[in-house]
Amino acid sequence: MGRVTLESTLTCPVCGHLKTEIMPADACVWFYACEACHTVLRPKPGDCCVFCSYGSVPCPPVQAGAGCRG
Repeated sequence: MGRVTLESTLTCPVCGHLKTEIMPADACVWFYACEACHTVLRPKPGDCCVFCSYGSVPCPPVQAGAGCRG
């Protein structure tokens, strides 16, 4: 297993706002409110969390090969 990255930049699909966040190391994030347009982001079908759907880096459990931890 390689190094797990905890920083990911989320891109809002509605307004394009970018925000770099620190991801939890042992959990997936199911909801995220864009600070610019206030749209609540949810994972796309087949993804476990908003970082896997809209982030520059997938969530740590997916990076580690463990899959979604909910």
